[in-house]
Amino acid sequence: MSIVKLTIAATMVVGACGSTALAQDKVIFGTNWLAQAEHGGFYQAVADGTYARYGLDVTIRQGGPQAPNRQLLIAGQIDFYIGGMTTIDAAAEGIPIVSVAAIFQKDPQVLLAHPDAPFTDVASLNGASKIIMGKDTFFAGYWPWIKSTFEGFSDDLYEPYTFNPAPFLADPMAVQQGYVTSEPYEIEKQAGWEPKVFLLADYGYQPYSTTIQTSQKLVEENPDLVQRFVDATAIGWYNYLYGDNADANALIRQDNPDMTDGQIAFGVEKLKEYGIVVSGEAETQGIGCMTDARWSEFYTEMTEAGVYQPGIELTKAYTTQFTCKGVGVELAAQ
Repeated sequence: MSIVKLTIAATMVVGACGSTALAQDKVIFGTNWLAQAEHGGFYQAVADGTYARYGLDVTIRQGGPQAPNRQLLIAGQIDFYIGGMTTIDAAAEGIPIVSVAAIFQKDPQVLLAHPDAPFTDVASLNGASKIIMGKDTFFAGYWPWIKSTFEGFSDDLYEPYTFNPAPFLADPMAVQQGYVTSEPYEIEKQAGWEPKVFLLADYGYQPYSTTIQTSQKLVEENPDLVQRFVDATAIGWYNYLYGDNADANALIRQDNPDMTDGQIAFGVEKLKEYGIVVSGEAETQGIGCMTDARWSEFYTEMTEAGVYQPGIELTKAYTTQFTCKGVGVELAAQ
């Protein structure tokens, strides 16, 4: 398992952290997949010393197909983890982990179609020959939401996604899942044409994504450390999107040698173009911002879609105490 680490001697923590000299607090942060542009702000905060300036000695533990980082968080062996809104499931199961920030204001998940296919929006995709998607999507992701929101979608359209675009490329009426930051790039590279892209967030699917998850224990016992990690991460993301991100990209490629400069550049471009990180409340209140209303609305919609059971104590899934404070907003490109 690849690890990127930056260790700097005790430093003066400035800005939001005050001016007291602090020893570096060791932090292990686990990602949810192989290093990529979608993790760029975290790598940036390592590469440019932002975490160190906030008194943090951060080790990034890369995720991947077999990486048990979420389980390590639950077991208390790592401090923070990239998740989605899966802490709702944790709350239902009595697992004491919470989301403390939401880096992605829009979920990057998309449905892709051939450029000549007669589809104009998500509702029209019920005319596809098949919709290729992963099991998690089919059972507990956006598929139940699509079926409850739009007419004419049947489970008969489902075909399992194997991370190989060949079945999609071979069928001009097929639709495939993807991330706006990755699959469109690979499809154009292989096929020579740009697919139609339907970002589900722009059609009403509104989960937060790339949330920072941690243990309830850490929130209660060391909220200062949580706050510093959230604040430093927000600044890392501003610097990654709007500043010089070359060193962060070098660390990404070090962790994931298969990642290309072209894919990284495409990912950064789409993160900005679609407002994945900076949109909604984050525009004025800072990267990572979360609201009670957004959590409640998503839970209600997905309960109606049959994903969640009613009666989950939602306040155990997240806390807004660390976000929406405007940290770093002045760093955004004008």
